[in-house]
Amino acid sequence: MKHDGSREVTAEEREKRPQWWRRLGAALRRVWPFALGIAAALLAVLLYTFLFPAPTPLTENEIKIDIAEAMASATPEAAYSAQVYERILPSLVLVKANFGPAEEGDEDDQGLGSGTVINENGDILTALHVVAGAQEIVVVYADGTEAAAEIGGAEPENDIAVLQPTQPPGLIVPAVLGNPYAMAVGDEAFAVGNPMGLTASMSAGVISGFNRSIPVGEGQRLERLIQFDTAVNPGNSGGPLLNREGQVVGIVTALANPSEQNFFVGIGFAVPIGTAVAAAGAPGY
Repeated sequence: MKHDGSREVTAEEREKRPQWWRRLGAALRRVWPFALGIAAALLAVLLYTFLFPAPTPLTENEIKIDIAEAMASATPEAAYSAQVYERILPSLVLVKANFGPAEEGDEDDQGLGSGTVINENGDILTALHVVAGAQEIVVVYADGTEAAAEIGGAEPENDIAVLQPTQPPGLIVPAVLGNPYAMAVGDEAFAVGNPMGLTASMSAGVISGFNRSIPVGEGQRLERLIQFDTAVNPGNSGGPLLNREGQVVGIVTALANPSEQNFFVGIGFAVPIGTAVAAAGAPGY
């Protein structure tokens, strides 16, 4: 007999128990560790649920507010035109040509045009008709720096001139030149220049045709031109025509107008850049 007053079950008494009872006891002894494990797992799940309750589902109105806030904070990628403008702007110049006293009055006769820096020497491509016959040429860079310039080379048959500044700025950013013949009719085309003296203005359109020919002056024609519908006006002459990568594919040279007035009606022309750079001593392409 135990000290607590209970009596131990003897082996003989266990043998006298019914067989089903003995089987039940053996089964319980085998199962109880598994049952204990299940109970512990359930307890752990209940404890986790109590300590970390599931988040409350958002209402439809809260979802709409979250979407609106996300859309408002998103920054869209810049348009191709904006990227083109940023790439060409450091290479763009304003060309001012002084032709001497005007025929009427005492003020000087000045012309405005555009140009593009094309190499590390600071050489500038422009249209020859912008500077032909000028007594003085001044170029103004994107940073506001001004410098006198002179004609270092010219191709009258293509209306192209190369200007060489007498004192280039400290920082020279040549434009990236592209291949106009990798383009097709309908491709985007951009012009950046100084129309009507409105400096660093941009316009956008498409390529309208290739290998165009137009008369200029008496007995002269410009050949193998790029036709485009990008708006250009006096002051754009000599400026760059660009593809959507911001590469210079042509130099703006002329616009067509059936009324013979010097304003844009939808047809502009540019000298392919490969033809234009030949005037600067670079091989055409």
